[in-house]
Amino acid sequence: MSAVLERPAPIPLPRLDIVPMKRRHLRRVLGIEARVYPRPWSASLFLSEISQKTTRTYVVARIDGNVVGYAGMMYTGFEGHVTNIAVDPDVHGRKLGTRLLLTIIIEAIARGCEIISLEVRVTNKVAQAMYVKFGFSVTGTRRGYYIETKEDAYVMEVSGANSTEYRLRLQQIRAELDRLDGRKR
Repeated sequence: MSAVLERPAPIPLPRLDIVPMKRRHLRRVLGIEARVYPRPWSASLFLSEISQKTTRTYVVARIDGNVVGYAGMMYTGFEGHVTNIAVDPDVHGRKLGTRLLLTIIIEAIARGCEIISLEVRVTNKVAQAMYVKFGFSVTGTRRGYYIETKEDAYVMEVSGANSTEYRLRLQQIRAELDRLDGRKR
């Protein structure tokens, strides 16, 4: 006798949208920030970041109008640097981090970035796996980077983000998300 394991049907995200972060989103963003980071950013830091529209992109993910995640990217020359990405723990496992990262990477490419970088806690294996899926690889370690815990961070990077090969990778990720949402592509 053999048992066939079936994956549960994907749970579509009702009325999910990803939009530019605005001041009105900050209360919810700060609530998520406090839940997921030992040393959360302040409202004034977020306000400063979202006001720098030529060198920053910040977006929020909303389900039925409620902010459930956010991500940011800073641009310097031909490099985009992921400043932060977070998802409300109550909605983990629904690929919101993937959707947010895809959104800001597409924007970085549209702005001419060839390299995309970020730091991630050495213990955050879930995030690292997502970044690897996007083609990031570890290029270094920052010792004691996270001051509050003295934890190290991996520096991860994608080179050739504006290449056809990388754009095809992003298309595959988008197609996977569409399949999970029950949309054919």
